[in-house]
Amino acid sequence: MKAAILHEIGAPLVVEDADIDDPRDDEVLVRTAASGVCHSDWHNIIGDSPMPVPALLGHEAAGVVEAVGSNVTYVKPGDHVIARGSFCGACEMCLRGHANLCPEKPGRDLDLKPWRISLDGERLNTSQSNISSFAEQMLLHENGVVKIREEIPLDVAALVGCGVMTGVGAALRTAAVEPGSTVAVFGLGGIGLSVVQGARIAGALRIIAVDLVDEKLDVAREFGATDTVNGKTEDPVAAIKALTGDGVDHSFDAIGLGSVATQCVQVLRPRGTATLIGVIPDGQTLPLDWRMLGGEKRVQTCNMGSTRFRIDMPMLLDLYSQGRLMIDEMITRRGPLDDINEMFEAMAGGSVTRQVIMF
Repeated sequence: MKAAILHEIGAPLVVEDADIDDPRDDEVLVRTAASGVCHSDWHNIIGDSPMPVPALLGHEAAGVVEAVGSNVTYVKPGDHVIARGSFCGACEMCLRGHANLCPEKPGRDLDLKPWRISLDGERLNTSQSNISSFAEQMLLHENGVVKIREEIPLDVAALVGCGVMTGVGAALRTAAVEPGSTVAVFGLGGIGLSVVQGARIAGALRIIAVDLVDEKLDVAREFGATDTVNGKTEDPVAAIKALTGDGVDHSFDAIGLGSVATQCVQVLRPRGTATLIGVIPDGQTLPLDWRMLGGEKRVQTCNMGSTRFRIDMPMLLDLYSQGRLMIDEMITRRGPLDDINEMFEAMAGGSVTRQVIMF
């Protein structure tokens, strides 16, 4: 199968032929149809979130089941699925409804042969959640797929696998935004725009979108933002306080910078909550004076939008089908696997919202 391999941190990916094993008893072989290009993979490539190489990245994907192991009952060949991190269903986190935090994450032992995915006989390290979707096929645990309706476009479904799920889930699940709340969203890429939509769906009264690019601010209004702030031309903390008086009930960092996370705390009103979604580079600290948290303010992180995969993903696709969740409008570019390095360059330059590799 064709796959885009990371051989060296900081170097471009190389598209070449890799090998993928047959599914074992509890595994599913999926023909990849679409894979989103996500900032999380960019952090791996440039070394902000280092990982061993050679590696096959990619984690925001959808496709069609080609083959299943003998014990698989959830899906069959021909089913359309979204790839997602697996869960055991039996640990305390799973039983409490937090499968996104499952510590077990069942799957093949990467140290045992035959390798799940390999290149010239050498094991390939896998992406977060062990999905590795920058390839024509994915070999996943049965609990690592979510079955969806066949009429859903697979490029749309792929984005629900990470960016849309994380952003909308951050508002609806992690932060539990209530009707009438005031919200500030820092960063208007795919995840930030999804937070804006999640806040809109939750009934937020005021949604303030913050970015450095006027074009992205204009797009945010189309997705539901009621106010916008250009952080390049004005102090976002002062601007948000001027708009709201005492700050917002909820703020979201959809960028992944310590300085932005601090601003998320600074714009909170008493009992407000800052939800940090973006991946802050390893070693970067969050500068917080204790008094910033006065008035029972809270800071929390977000893991995959606190999503209950097999419940919430179909729900998001229903909202999409009803016209209440905009996903097509988020896709700036579609292209083949050979365009992957150009896509990462465009993403790093901030000129795109979401890009999708089509197989």
